[in-house]
Amino acid sequence: MSDTGDRRPLRLAIIGLGKMGRAVEALAHDRGCTVVARIGGRDNVGGSGITPATLGGADVAIEFTEPSSAPTNIEACMEANVPVVCGTTGWYDQLRVVAASVERYDGALLYAPNFSVGVAVFLKAVRAAAHAARAAGGFDAHVVEVHHAAKKDAPSGTAIVVQHTAAEGLGRDVPVTSVRTGSVPGTHTLLLDGAFEQIRVEHLARDRRVFADGAITAARWLVAQRARGGGVFTMDDVLAPPAGAEERA
Repeated sequence: MSDTGDRRPLRLAIIGLGKMGRAVEALAHDRGCTVVARIGGRDNVGGSGITPATLGGADVAIEFTEPSSAPTNIEACMEANVPVVCGTTGWYDQLRVVAASVERYDGALLYAPNFSVGVAVFLKAVRAAAHAARAAGGFDAHVVEVHHAAKKDAPSGTAIVVQHTAAEGLGRDVPVTSVRTGSVPGTHTLLLDGAFEQIRVEHLARDRRVFADGAITAARWLVAQRARGGGVFTMDDVLAPPAGAEERA
């Protein structure tokens, strides 16, 4: 059941009817959700298709579109008083402007380059490996990411996070190579190459449903959070331990 304060299913609006939007819709019923709106294509140029009426009484919208569309889609949802989970990447250079819009409408936004819980674990491994390689010395580093041919942005949002995490640990810049081919859901690899050995830290998504499932989890969290207050959130907030958990441990 949802965290909306009653016993009804969580009501979802899906913005973007591509592969990820369809994956979210396919999982919705099994995850205790009802899809009340599907918005995309020519009916939503510049966010014009997003209104209180077309959102259909949704508790939350899940947005997977294109970098050029995401900011206006988010603002339209804020104006309609519907929180948004955004999985579109490539628009983060406009994050400050979007965050200001969220604040202006007292809304709630959760954005993430990747909704996989495994990626959160992977990033912790990247951070630890980079710190250890820096201490040991003698390792070159490179990030390689592979996605399906239709993915618009390169490098991916996740690859950029991997790059920054590795660079922070190593204390130097780390290059990224992006490959777009076939129908690969997403593979991210940190290569640490020494004179006689190589370390590979890798996350491989076998099915795009892992991202859809994570987006629904994030949507449920955001609705509960919205009842306490708005703001701009990430998957770090979703996966954070409950307040006081560390003290109890």
